[in-house]
Amino acid sequence: MADDIIISRDDWSLHRKGHLDQSRHKEKVEEVIKQQMGDLIVDESIILSDGKKNTKIPMRSLEEFRFRYDFNKQNHTGQGSKKMAPGDILGREQAAGKGRGKGSGAGEEPGQDIYEAEVSYEDLANILFEELRLPNLDDKKRPLIAHDRPEFNDVRKKGLMANVDKKRTLLESIKRQAFSKKLDKDKKIKITPEDLRFKTWETRPNFETNAVILAMMDTSGSMGQFEKYISRTFFFWMVRFLRLKYENVEMRFLAHHTEAKEVTEEEFFTRGESGGTRCSSVYKFALDLIEKDYPPAHYNIYPVHFTDGDNIGSDNSRALTLMKNLVEVSQVVGYGEILRTHYSSTLMSTLKRISDPKLRLVTIRDRNEVYDALKTVFS
Repeated sequence: MADDIIISRDDWSLHRKGHLDQSRHKEKVEEVIKQQMGDLIVDESIILSDGKKNTKIPMRSLEEFRFRYDFNKQNHTGQGSKKMAPGDILGREQAAGKGRGKGSGAGEEPGQDIYEAEVSYEDLANILFEELRLPNLDDKKRPLIAHDRPEFNDVRKKGLMANVDKKRTLLESIKRQAFSKKLDKDKKIKITPEDLRFKTWETRPNFETNAVILAMMDTSGSMGQFEKYISRTFFFWMVRFLRLKYENVEMRFLAHHTEAKEVTEEEFFTRGESGGTRCSSVYKFALDLIEKDYPPAHYNIYPVHFTDGDNIGSDNSRALTLMKNLVEVSQVVGYGEILRTHYSSTLMSTLKRISDPKLRLVTIRDRNEVYDALKTVFS
């Protein structure tokens, strides 16, 4: 086996036209996704399908760059005068699809082509999770749980062609021909089987910091359909973000009304209850759980609580005391309220007395604010 390596200075961009167009299309789709992220992540077709279906987003047709002559069917369009200076505006395009007259009749100008681009759950999640992370993540004392991770840290003469090290192979060929007595008149670099070098890997344990997420949700009778849907949407993306980015994160799901209890993940996202609201119950339950199973010296702790803020007034002082204790033992505590009005609840006003930056308070009044809430808690 022998190959030739040819060094050329030709412009190969035309030969990569398809790849460049594909990359440009991908960039445009990602740009539209980021602009519409607030609406996309609350799309019921994704939430109710457990992330197994695709969603569609409207976007403008992507045309090739080209010059357009006879602009607006006017003479001498784009032609300046001697008095023109760089930056002067020669003309403005009329609104798409509208006529030139002052009347309200049908327009005669062509509009923009709009089509729907299909976006998979994985693409949407990858763009969303780019900005999210577990804040204040620290190393802990307990021996960390490890999982195997391959590392390409060795080079050998035998191996798979897919793992060939091109740079080292080229260097071996150059060295061999440099020491050879025969000079190649064509000055071509030839690669022989003896020159090939392959990357090989070793499996090493990858240690990660222990962390636990305490997902707490209000399931009392005051939580309507909108409030429950927003809460479950937030936790839906939170769970998938943690499982995609972190190998060693435990999650415990707590539901409460006047009393708190631990539930399964399926029950957390499906069941509904009734009764009054006593938020201190879930804070006390979380503190007991931390004391029993997750000592702060060994775990990074992240409690996140969502409610409508309709708490019993006499419970606010107790909730404040327990929240202070929860903030003290946690890396970050997220508290979110889902309100349909412009007024804050008494519990939110009470918790604002805590000045610790580890407590992150968010208020959601509209569906598209879930995205901002995720960035506030996990950033």
